[in-house]
Amino acid sequence: MEVVVVLEHRFNCTPDGSVWTQVTCPYSFWMRYLEVFDRVRVVARILEVPSVLPGWKRADGEGVSFTAIPYYVGPWQYLLKARQVRLAARNAVGVNDAVIMRVSSLSANCIEPLLHETGHPYGVEVVADPYDVFAPGSVKHPLSPFFRWWFPQQLRRQCAGACAAAYVTKEALQQRYPGPNFSVGVSDVDLPERALVSSSRLPRQGGTFNLICVGTMAQLYKAPDVLIDAVAACVQEGLDLKLTLIGDGKHRSELEARAKSLGLGERVSFLGQLCVGDAVMAQLDLADLFVLPSHQEGLPRAMVEAMARALPCIGSTVGGIPELLPPEDMIPPGDVAALANKIREVVTNPERMARMSARNLEKAKDYRDEVLRDRRNQFYRYVREMTEKWLREKQKT
Repeated sequence: MEVVVVLEHRFNCTPDGSVWTQVTCPYSFWMRYLEVFDRVRVVARILEVPSVLPGWKRADGEGVSFTAIPYYVGPWQYLLKARQVRLAARNAVGVNDAVIMRVSSLSANCIEPLLHETGHPYGVEVVADPYDVFAPGSVKHPLSPFFRWWFPQQLRRQCAGACAAAYVTKEALQQRYPGPNFSVGVSDVDLPERALVSSSRLPRQGGTFNLICVGTMAQLYKAPDVLIDAVAACVQEGLDLKLTLIGDGKHRSELEARAKSLGLGERVSFLGQLCVGDAVMAQLDLADLFVLPSHQEGLPRAMVEAMARALPCIGSTVGGIPELLPPEDMIPPGDVAALANKIREVVTNPERMARMSARNLEKAKDYRDEVLRDRRNQFYRYVREMTEKWLREKQKT
């Protein structure tokens, strides 16, 4: 049986027909589905390009193909192409296909009504919370208040109508978006054994403390502006800090200008988008503290990867972060003063940093693929079984 997976991630396609991704969802990601399904067909936005930069990864391969829907970026472009997107998305699903929607997703919003009309069963993988995505400070868009009301409604309906649900959190997303009786909590973090260091860290004794944050700058979901302001406040009070930001997007230039205006030109490094794996791990190993003051999260992959390198971490109290960190290592989203205070508390307390390092490394081990694989496959198998049952009943009629 072929499974159709619908998601919001954007891919590139080169003239030879190969599909590529820079960060998430490479071919190795789709191989998970092949443990239960015979083939995978991914429905997503695909941009045709003459070539991709070195370090990009193939997303298609044996058993994994792609169906493109019209390419758009952001709500305005979507509205211009909404009719074409809806038509392409609906046509991508065949009657004999199993369907899994990675939500929240505009493409899933196009497909779900058709599935509901026909009674076609589907599964949902809940990977993000649209209520937090459109929180104040997260997305600069005049319709953000409307989106914050509308998209959670869509997601609640999709979860309620699914035959099975997999959430990347253990509790957070489940409470806000209740699913069917068959639901599992299973992170989609890809954490191979080699990503885990063998022992915790000895904290730096004085000198410059290196902070790091990994996240997109296409929107301000990860609150890099809040982090830059907090670092500026700490430096003004005499702390010797440097900050490395990994990620890219339309807000990068304004963030660079913000750092410069706050006198942090030499203290903040913008490395742009790095390919997952060794390049990111190398930067994590150079850092002393990982900071993710996000406005919204599912369960942050970047934080789990930092914990696997035994990094002390500070995060905000959103999404699945409270499932990773204890309360004393978190701050409210958007609170510059609280974040500055928390950074100061941590970097001036070597014993605390040592405890955080050891704890985070142990916690990261819960997210190894060997631990998550069985739960993930239970979800896939249930979606397949319910689809096969529906097809048998359909043939009888």
